[in-house]
Amino acid sequence: MSLKSDINSLVKSVDLELYDTSIVNENDETIYRVSVISKEIKDGKRAGVSLDACVELSHLISPLLDVTPPVSGDYRLEVGSPGIERKLVNISQYSMSIGERVSLLLGEKQKVRGVLTKVEGSKIFVETEEEDVEVEFNDVLKAKTYFEW
Repeated sequence: MSLKSDINSLVKSVDLELYDTSIVNENDETIYRVSVISKEIKDGKRAGVSLDACVELSHLISPLLDVTPPVSGDYRLEVGSPGIERKLVNISQYSMSIGERVSLLLGEKQKVRGVLTKVEGSKIFVETEEEDVEVEFNDVLKAKTYFEW
């Protein structure tokens, strides 16, 4: 099994979903970031992830990384939520963001903004103020969720 699949199993064991893992460098420090989201849906949106859940998950993942380090050299493990505004990179992240507001950049600087209503195969469906839009995943150059105040 791969490190990511092992981490995914641990994430599921605390009733969360793995959103992403990444290695980032900030202030001359290497960080192995594990982003998780809640499985629970409240009022059509995902519930937040508690600090206690992140701490518990960090304690579960840490021994695994002692055996299978994600990078060579020193690093810090960081477990948390990906945030209310986050990039959407793969189709599974779109599926985990159904019901949220999204902003998609397509070719020729065309933008689509609205609520992500569903994902079917490689098709993304967004309800805008004017119409329902169907977009092919491969046609998206950049995408993110956004919060409207």
